[in-house]
Amino acid sequence: MVVKLKIFVAIAGIICVANFSCAQKKSQPSAPDSPGPQPAKSEVPVPAAERFDVYLPQLQGKRIGAVVNHTSVLGETHLVDTLLKLGIRIEKIFAPEHGFRGTADAGEHVRDGRDASTGIPLVSLYGSKKKPGKAELEGLDLVLFDIQDVGARFYTYISTMSYVMEACAEQGLPMLVLDRPNPNGHYVDGPVLKKAYSSFVGLHEVPVVHGMTVGEYARMVNGEGWLAGGIQCSLTVAPCKNYDHTTRYQLPVKPSPNLPNMRSIYLYPFICFFEGTEVSVGRGTDKQFQVLGSPGFSGGDFSFTPQPMEGAKNPPFEGKLCRGFDLTTLSTEDLARQDALDLSYLITFYQGFDQKESFFLKNLFFDKLAGGPDLRQQIIAGKSETEIRASWQSGLGQFKTIRSKYLLYPDF
Repeated sequence: MVVKLKIFVAIAGIICVANFSCAQKKSQPSAPDSPGPQPAKSEVPVPAAERFDVYLPQLQGKRIGAVVNHTSVLGETHLVDTLLKLGIRIEKIFAPEHGFRGTADAGEHVRDGRDASTGIPLVSLYGSKKKPGKAELEGLDLVLFDIQDVGARFYTYISTMSYVMEACAEQGLPMLVLDRPNPNGHYVDGPVLKKAYSSFVGLHEVPVVHGMTVGEYARMVNGEGWLAGGIQCSLTVAPCKNYDHTTRYQLPVKPSPNLPNMRSIYLYPFICFFEGTEVSVGRGTDKQFQVLGSPGFSGGDFSFTPQPMEGAKNPPFEGKLCRGFDLTTLSTEDLARQDALDLSYLITFYQGFDQKESFFLKNLFFDKLAGGPDLRQQIIAGKSETEIRASWQSGLGQFKTIRSKYLLYPDF
């Protein structure tokens, strides 16, 4: 049982009450697609990283390895900087896809090195090395995980978390997950991954939208024996405050370079399927994951031309006119209430594509995103959205039963 204490901590000139959110000192980023009225101030969700009374005693006097990135913030201060000022020994930083500062392209290799600000050794967990080795964990007493997720199976931060859990289990190291709200945690939907199609964009047998926070997801991976060989990690989850699965949560920083706002985050679970097709999702524009278009599509009422930019140094269809749809016209308020994946755009693009045989990438990356070949085969066969959705229901029912055992917060 956690005893709630009222602790005042001076950090970088800001006085924070530990059982309230430091982020309230900072206004949310201005965005024309705000998801509507936010909760009253006393009910604003508080990520676990801001609840010092809950987890700080577990870190004191220990040598810590931190799995963090640019989303690991308390107000305007990075968690690593905060913990160092509190006397916590951060010995090593492990960085996921997009790197510690969050500026690397999707899929870009990030080198090991040292953090320029703190001098702490930095180990990349993306590219050829997705899991820390024995030597990299040597000398640590505990591994801390604090990264903002967006609730989709193919968003790779949860894959990194699973690999780190596995490495900790193998080396007998405890792991502490500081939980954060899931902006897409209010529904469960999509095809459940088939084990044979496990990859870094989908490690475990879960649907596309799993409706869990990273803390709940970690509990499930551990409890279900999904780590290699069924081993279990010595896992602790520090929970959020004022959060349940119906809570709307506006992220204080963008979770990756190509998810710039809440609209893109709500669209991501079904827009990401297009990454396995000859259709651009807007990389190389200022509407990433909010527009769809292709040189091979003659329909739609919108066009754009991808150009190199931060987070998209070599975007698909660079310099080519892409025709399709502008999804920024969709109401963010409506998107925030969605409780199902929208397959209509996927079906429309396939049906209107000039050369259907080349719509899906030849490497069948689409199957990895979908967790198997069924969705691709259903679209080729001309199945309706209703028919496709019906094929998911048995798997979703089984997953929901598993999911219910590991929830930390009231469900939808």
